[in-house]
Amino acid sequence: MSAGNMLYGGDEIGALVFDPGHHSLRVGYAQEDTPKAEIPSVVGVGPNAADAMELEAKTDNNITQNHIDPHKYYVDTTYINVPRADTEIQTYMKDGMIDNWDLFEKVLDYAYAKVIQSEPEYHPVLFSEASWNVRNNREKLTELMFEKYNVPAFFLVKNAVLAAFACGRATALVVDSGATHTSAVPVHEGYVLSQAVVKSPLGGDYLSMQCRQHLEKMGVDLTPVYKIASKDVVKERDNPRFVSRKLPENLTQSWQNYMLKALLQDFQMNVLQVLENPFDERVASQIPMVHYEFPNGYHQEFGSERFKLAESLFDHAPLGAGQLASTSVGMCDADVRLSLYGSVVVTGGNTLLQGFPERLNRDLQLRAPSNTRLKMISANGSVERRFGAWIGGSILASIGTFQQMWISSQEYEESGKGQVERKCP
Repeated sequence: MSAGNMLYGGDEIGALVFDPGHHSLRVGYAQEDTPKAEIPSVVGVGPNAADAMELEAKTDNNITQNHIDPHKYYVDTTYINVPRADTEIQTYMKDGMIDNWDLFEKVLDYAYAKVIQSEPEYHPVLFSEASWNVRNNREKLTELMFEKYNVPAFFLVKNAVLAAFACGRATALVVDSGATHTSAVPVHEGYVLSQAVVKSPLGGDYLSMQCRQHLEKMGVDLTPVYKIASKDVVKERDNPRFVSRKLPENLTQSWQNYMLKALLQDFQMNVLQVLENPFDERVASQIPMVHYEFPNGYHQEFGSERFKLAESLFDHAPLGAGQLASTSVGMCDADVRLSLYGSVVVTGGNTLLQGFPERLNRDLQLRAPSNTRLKMISANGSVERRFGAWIGGSILASIGTFQQMWISSQEYEESGKGQVERKCP
């Protein structure tokens, strides 16, 4: 029986799909439309008071205490967003790849225990990876899944391939704009053309930083929601009136920055908009303003500045989204270029900014050769756009012809972690 649909006690047990990113880890069952959970890609690391006392007791008795972890870990929004003293916020991702494996394991443990609520040895696992992932990382993940979690089968796929696949394309130019970067990845017949992958550090976090600078310059009080016990809704431009919540002492800077970032992300998704043409103050000032209320009750209308802030994703030569896409196509063989322009897939949470696909379309139209038929594929729903790679993985792991491709636990035992380079292109 195929690894994807193994039978245990008469029940068919499905494959799991994991899609790690800088903003969150998406996890769920293959064949589903959406992930079962979206877990933030950060972990709260605080002192473990109970273990610290135990540690002291054992030290007094001169017993070695190697197995005691002096830290307590907080995973998922409900636990991370609680203000706690001396709790640092740390991420396990770096440059689109898993970097801190200890923290990543904590999140995987949580996913299996609280989200999947089933033993890992019952489920084959498909993981997405960045198109520039390195061999060492790929082998380490393979080893972790087979050695620690005892999965029956495992497979690793480039997230751009999965995003194209979710749109029913085997060949596409995948423009992915997420939290920390925007990338253009050409996919041809299901394979990434790695020599033509182009990326820039302009993403959602960069926009958050721009919003913060702009709002602070305007003198807007950016008090995050955790500091507020109650508030009065004030007249526009009046000073905010709110009652501060009593908080623990020693809140770390990393935790406070994380909570402030959540406020800025909400602001940018509700207020910012991308103009179809390069920013023009006269045009922008004629578009209706947008009203936004901050957590402290202060509210204001935002006009042309909301377009100017979003413009930074496109006007930074050579890092703008349009330039990235056309540069990537230009680095591919001439006979592939037309099919890439004819299938441009837009994915990633940052592309949900209103007007992003339309502006990318316009910028590419200007850069593409005159006889090119350009086609943009951007899902209308926010779920499909944010979870493109996960949805592609969900489809792939449930296709009958894919079931022969898994690395089985038997193959791993025979040939080791090197199998991943041979079987997962």
